[in-house]
Amino acid sequence: MSSNDAASKSRFLVLHDYGMGGVWWWIQARSAREILETFAWIEVITDPETLARQERDGELEEVDIDAPRMPPGLDGLRATRHTQRGRPGFGALADRDVVYLRRRWDEEGDEGDEDPAVYLMEVSSDGRRVRQVELAEDGTAVKSGPDDWPFNPPIVDLFDPELVGLQIGRDEFEEQWARARQLDVDR
Repeated sequence: MSSNDAASKSRFLVLHDYGMGGVWWWIQARSAREILETFAWIEVITDPETLARQERDGELEEVDIDAPRMPPGLDGLRATRHTQRGRPGFGALADRDVVYLRRRWDEEGDEGDEDPAVYLMEVSSDGRRVRQVELAEDGTAVKSGPDDWPFNPPIVDLFDPELVGLQIGRDEFEEQWARARQLDVDR
């Protein structure tokens, strides 16, 4: 790397939020967009309070985006992004403020029973749910929002080319939202 390359880079705080925790790094890169295009499931943190806290308290690993080797965790996120790049749909949803998706999940219940459901999700530009409708096979629909979830990590990476095929229109989402009943949450 030439000194000119180093001069054109800035230091960015990034987070890989996996739900019950997260891993943080400082990355030297030319832009936040370059980081998002290079690593899957990464957020570039811009909140001044968080930046100041990590500067003051954190002893985070700092890496250069052009380094041939990445620390554990970050290496896998770069490999994931590398496999996505060049596939049709890569990054097609990345610049949208809101995306509506339909995903089917077949989760194992406590007794091994399958409880398949379709989830309609309104997702913000950071990959987090804003609102969600769960459609059960019996036709019932249950809606929920951030106040109903104990935590709300990113659930999609908007650069992922597979998401393009899961898109639905806002009208379809809103229609299901309007007919769904509110989630009953034990508080």
